[in-house]
Amino acid sequence: MHFLLLVILCSTSIALILKYSDTKKGEPIVLLAGNYLVASLIGLILLILNDEKIFSIQTLIFGAGLGLLFVLSFFVYAKAISYAGTGLATTSARLSVIIPILLSIIIFNELPNELHLLGFLFTVITFILFYYSVKGNHRDGEGVLKYFFLIAVFIGIGINDFAIKVFKSWRSELEEPYFVFIIFASAFIYSAIYIIIKKVKVVKQTALWGLLLGVPNVFSTVFLLAALAFLPAIVVYPLMNVGIILFTTGLAFLIWKEKLNRWGVFALASGLLAILFLSIGG
Repeated sequence: MHFLLLVILCSTSIALILKYSDTKKGEPIVLLAGNYLVASLIGLILLILNDEKIFSIQTLIFGAGLGLLFVLSFFVYAKAISYAGTGLATTSARLSVIIPILLSIIIFNELPNELHLLGFLFTVITFILFYYSVKGNHRDGEGVLKYFFLIAVFIGIGINDFAIKVFKSWRSELEEPYFVFIIFASAFIYSAIYIIIKKVKVVKQTALWGLLLGVPNVFSTVFLLAALAFLPAIVVYPLMNVGIILFTTGLAFLIWKEKLNRWGVFALASGLLAILFLSIGG
């Protein structure tokens, strides 16, 4: 159970670091570059230490493409936290579990069960409530941006998760360390190229927070794999997703007094139900 708690703490710290950087007006792309630099270095170390590994051009291309999607989805996650708040952004990110489920049903002919259908229903309800929660208390045009970033987080992270499922069904397990390294290394290269081309000012404090962000980003996956080795997935995923949302929302309130309006509270509750049903449905 301690591995599961470590997963929740790592994932929560990611959202809180993004929120802290936003309060300090840090550039999200600088934060991401530092994050992916650390993640790629750790990935390289794991690749070198792995005795059984193989390489292929297909995995190189697929991993490089996914690296770009990682950058984009992480960027919109940072923007969603900035515009819509930490609680709603994290709920949207966790709701993205519905994307790989839906695509698995369509592409891999996996049949949904009753719990999946309930999860789908509450996901739709949650996004309707998201709309009402971001509708008020904003400047002209800002409400549209809030909703746009919440939807973008949902789609981006969901596609990333499904892409990993595609890789696991397509390529050998021996290519996984190489695949992970390519994702993070290419993500760092894309971020660095953007910073150079756009001449983004690299503030030392933001860069250091980015380097720190890379640690929980990598180890959240490591601890998740460890938790799954000791506990069944039907226990791990619901507790992990719900725990991350509750920890993130609670700490954001305690640290930054970040409150949810009435519709936001309903959206959070509906999102938790959606995640529970989708996770338990397996």
